[in-house]
Amino acid sequence: MTTASSFIDALHTEGPAPDRADKMSLYGWLVGRWTMDAVIHRDDGTLHKAAGEIHFGWVLEGRAIQDVWILPGIFFGTTLRVYDPGLDAWHILWSDPLRQIYTRQIGRARGGDIVQEGTTSAGAPIRWSFTRITPASFHWLGESSPDGGTTWRLETEFFARRAEASCGCPPP
Repeated sequence: MTTASSFIDALHTEGPAPDRADKMSLYGWLVGRWTMDAVIHRDDGTLHKAAGEIHFGWVLEGRAIQDVWILPGIFFGTTLRVYDPGLDAWHILWSDPLRQIYTRQIGRARGGDIVQEGTTSAGAPIRWSFTRITPASFHWLGESSPDGGTTWRLETEFFARRAEASCGCPPP
């Protein structure tokens, strides 16, 4: 057993676990630091625009990717993304202690996008997607469905740009 000198040393690792490195690339290309422009679509039709940052890193012996999303005054949360070989999909666990929002989703590639699907605590379907993916940018969409998945409402958009890479992984 390895003894870590700190919590961060125990959590962080330099890359994907060798037994699943190929599957880890779905999200592995995100590892590094990003800046983002956010657009919040409010229920009354108005927009709130703000700037934030995102940090992605390899964790748990390279069997997961964890991120921190920061949009000052709006949210400060973290996602744990864990690949499940039995499902050939990803478990996505989002926690936002500022707003007390917690979600669980399943993430998969869908064409050139990454789509995460789950439900709110009230049971309404949600869909979070990485779209327009390039090595240096992505467009993230947060949608919800008030009618069980028949129609979708855009709630949040993030336009992210890479500020610093540390992965060396190509996007999916």
